[in-house]
Order: sequence, then structure tokens, then C-alpha cells
Amino acid sequence: MLRALLTFALSRRAIILLGLLALIGTGLITFSKLNIEAYPNPAPVILEITAQAPGLSAEEMERYYTIPMEIGLAVVPGVEVIRSTSFYGLSFVRVRFNYGVDYYFAKTQAAIALQGVSLPNGVSPTIQGSSLVGEIFRYELVGPPHFGLTNLRTLQDWVMQRRLLTVPGVVQVVAWGGTTKTYNVEVDLPKLDAYHVTLPQVLTAIGSANINVGGRTVNVGQQSVNIRGVGLIGGGEAEATPTTLDRYAGENQQPQGRNGVLHNRKIEDIENIVLGSQPGGIPTLVRDVANVSVGYLPRLGKAGRDYDNDVVTAIVIMDRTLRTNEVLARVEAEIQKINRDGTLPPGVHAIPFYDRGTLVSVTTHTVVHNLVFGIVLVFLIQWIFLGDLRSAIIVGANIPFALLFSITILYLMGESANLLSIGAVDFGIIVDSCVILVENIFRNLQMSREHQQELR
Repeated sequence: MLRALLTFALSRRAIILLGLLALIGTGLITFSKLNIEAYPNPAPVILEITAQAPGLSAEEMERYYTIPMEIGLAVVPGVEVIRSTSFYGLSFVRVRFNYGVDYYFAKTQAAIALQGVSLPNGVSPTIQGSSLVGEIFRYELVGPPHFGLTNLRTLQDWVMQRRLLTVPGVVQVVAWGGTTKTYNVEVDLPKLDAYHVTLPQVLTAIGSANINVGGRTVNVGQQSVNIRGVGLIGGGEAEATPTTLDRYAGENQQPQGRNGVLHNRKIEDIENIVLGSQPGGIPTLVRDVANVSVGYLPRLGKAGRDYDNDVVTAIVIMDRTLRTNEVLARVEAEIQKINRDGTLPPGVHAIPFYDRGTLVSVTTHTVVHNLVFGIVLVFLIQWIFLGDLRSAIIVGANIPFALLFSITILYLMGESANLLSIGAVDFGIIVDSCVILVENIFRNLQMSREHQQELR
């Protein structure tokens, strides 16, 4: 069969050349469309489930949250290993599935199983897919020197994160650095006693004042005007101690509009909240019993870059089932749009300092560079030892033809290449059989010519 194939190839040169041209064209087209990942993802589907209950110890989190979630997740089809860790106020469960289980199937089944788990205080667990190679983009949020880390972190949490999560393929934006803004209400206990006000009364008053309420309508001629009371001063939840009340910055901290101005409520809004009344109808306000200030949450770490040891950065993580080149292009386009459409205040920009596309581009360029030198080296060695130009050309051309053929097969199967597989291409494996075959054909052709000359 091999002899017949060789005979056909040598006697039908036009057909073989047309086939090679078709292979080259198809290979180049598929190479331009082939998805190249930075790293292979050998891990199976891994889901991370978290539940938070501030104020509970690790033992209580284990008893009331971690164990019930483990029991509920144990019945999910395809589960291989369940591991958990309980912290102060936090329960963390990691579920690893068998190889071959679909990511969306696993996530859906886990969500259904958790619906049957009743956790105290109405806590709803959060499901997040773990992507070991999902990091594709990093950026730093910078602004004028007077802008401050707190405002940068506020922009990151309320603008950048929300915008980037709307990009198809982005599943998480992890922020690092900066300070998270809070409103601090430091209560003076002697003043509470003097004004006959209790700490729960302060908590209730601030919580009740932090809402918008709707009214009815006022008819003006043939038109009606809606009436409402705007009382929003902050969002989030309150934490209280006997002397301090910290209220997290909430929706009022979100930069609104397109003029680049942070519309923050003033602390006077909190100071003027009515707690009760004194004899004679004089109202008791928050400022009478407490000192209100703007602060930030206790810091557990910092983020640094180059020579600056305190910056605001973020990491963009993509869905593990999608392709890097597609998601990365959308993220870069969104970052450029945010920088120029007035979403951020004047002087504030998101500056990228890492994206996986650069790594893929540099590595691919190195592989192509080595490929060209490998072809030239194989060609020269074959030409020097055989002394036949056509044989050397055939062996040298076998390398790109073999790679283009494998790329075509990868593309047709819907698979992605990665830098490890591309960088590990062994030219010896590709050309060994070709060298042996071409040398054998060249030897037989020479013997045939010598035999014909002897007959003459």
C-alpha cells in the first residue's frame, strides 16, 4: 500500500501540489481563528460556596452553616470530594466534581440542592465557580494626588466592578488595596443617659431615617405631581458597640451621572436625625449624643505596584468555559470606553498593567521564531549530508505542513491550543520519519539510475 501511495504521489505531481496549497490555505485560516490559551486547565469542575453570619464563632459557623451545606451538597450528582473550612463569621465549602461533569450542570444541581438547606437568620449561600487559570486582566485605578485612596476604592466598588461584570464572560472582579469608606457614629454614653436615649433607639432612628418613602400626588390643574420623602443617607448594615456605631458607605457613595462628580451625602444628614424629644418639645438629635465622622474599615492588607506601596488594583476573572481571546477583547474595549466616556471623574483612569493577551503574543512570537530557525537548520543539514536540494526542501517543508495540518484538526474538533503544548513542539518527532522516508526514496532513485546506466 505504501508503494502504491508513493507511486501515486510521484506520478501525480499536480494533484499533490494542489493538495498542499489547499492544506496551506486551510491551515493559515484556521490558525488565525484558533483560540490559544495561556495555560491548560486540567482541573475538573470546582465550586466554592460561602455563607456569612457576622458575630458567630468558627464553632457556631461549623455547626449551623457548614455541616448543613455539606449534607445538602452530598446528594449532588457527580460530586467527588467536599472540603470545608469554618472561620469567624464565614463558612467556606469547596466541592470538586468528577472529570467530565459539565460546569453548568454542576452549578445548577448545586444551587437546587442548596435551596433545600435551611440556614439560620435567612442567610443565602453564594456559589462561585473556581477557575484556576481564569485571571486574564489586571488594572490600577489612579487619580489626582488629592483624590485619595478612599474615593478610588469607592469608584472601584461602585463603578468599575459593576461595569466589568456586565461584560459577557466575566464572572468576578477582585479588588485589592484602598480603604472602604464608612460613616462612624461615636456615641457618648453619659450624653445618652442625660438625654434619656438608649443605644437601640439610636440604631432604630438611623435605620429608619436611611430610607426613601413615597407619598400621594398633588393635582396642579390637569397634571399631578408625585410626592416622596428622600431620606437615603447610606446603605449596607450597621454594627454597634457600646460606644461606636459604624455605618458602611452604601448607595449614596455611588458616583452618579456623567459629570465625574461624587455625589456624597453630608455627615450633617446623620447629625440631624431626630432621636426623640425633650421637655418642651425640643428635639434630641444624633449630634447631641454622638460625634459623626467619615472613616474607613480596618485594613487587613495593602496592594502595591512598582514604587508605590499603596494603590487600588483589581483582577478580572473570566468564565472557565469561555475563550481568552474573546473575553479579553471585550474587557479591553470596556476599559477603553470607561476611560473616555466620562464615567470616571476628571483625572481618574484605569491603567492596565497585565493582560494574558500579551503573554500569548510574546510566547507565540517566540515559537514562530524557533520554528523558522528549525526549518532552516533542518534544510541545511539535509542538504549538506544528502547533497540533493529537492530532498532538503521536502524535509524542511514537512515541518510547517505538519503543524498546519494539526492546527486544522484542532480547530475542526473545537479544541484550543495552549502555550505549553505549542512551546513543547519537538521538531525531531516531526521530521524523523520524513528524513528516513526521503533518504530511502533518494537512495532507491540513485540505485535505479545506476542500474540503468549499467544496462546501457
